[in-house]
Amino acid sequence: MSHPINQRIRVELHVHTRLSKDSLADPEKILARCETLGIDWIAITDHNEIDAALALHARAPERVIVGEEVETTQGELLGYFMSERVPGGLDPMEAIARLKAQGAVISVPHPLDTQRSTHWEVEELEKIVPYVDAIEVFNARCLSNIYNQRALAFAKKNGLLQTAGSDAHSLWELGRATMLMPQFDDAETFRKALQESDIEGRRSSPLVHLFSRYAVFVKHLRSVTNEVVG
Repeated sequence: MSHPINQRIRVELHVHTRLSKDSLADPEKILARCETLGIDWIAITDHNEIDAALALHARAPERVIVGEEVETTQGELLGYFMSERVPGGLDPMEAIARLKAQGAVISVPHPLDTQRSTHWEVEELEKIVPYVDAIEVFNARCLSNIYNQRALAFAKKNGLLQTAGSDAHSLWELGRATMLMPQFDDAETFRKALQESDIEGRRSSPLVHLFSRYAVFVKHLRSVTNEVVG
């Protein structure tokens, strides 16, 4: 999808596929849905996995950013423009070092959402400020907007770039929170584009969390069934 050089593009920076434990979304259907919604670029950010992101990037390199939502011992990190998977369960600084070694842009997703099982304590978040690029200041899955407001205040206080994302685990969540950005081609130009970006977002229904629980249940049931059949 080509655009005039000065035209801004719409970017979805937080998307999960069926490779995430709590999603059933098919990668190809995600790409098709984004086309319908007028989303120019998407970042596939599965939990501790990049295989779907790599496969979809190979299929549409001009539209797909290889990303990952990395679970650390303190909270989660979002990596963009990645080439290698970073395993979950690492110390934050070890995970950051592995992301930086491959030139990835690093954002911190839903950092202060205390209703999630994994979130950052402020003291731990402050420790990694010098080593990350951005804070996700709007996440459509936050049950209360107060968590997004706190993330925005933290980003401004610490002079960090700002990102936003739908945190989509299903097709109908795509496009809930997107970035309007200048054109970019790689990690370096992506960082620059973030400096001139605007966020368009609205929170998803709380019911989307029930779908994630359903996805976990379905996958567990399949696993049990396969064990019995095997």
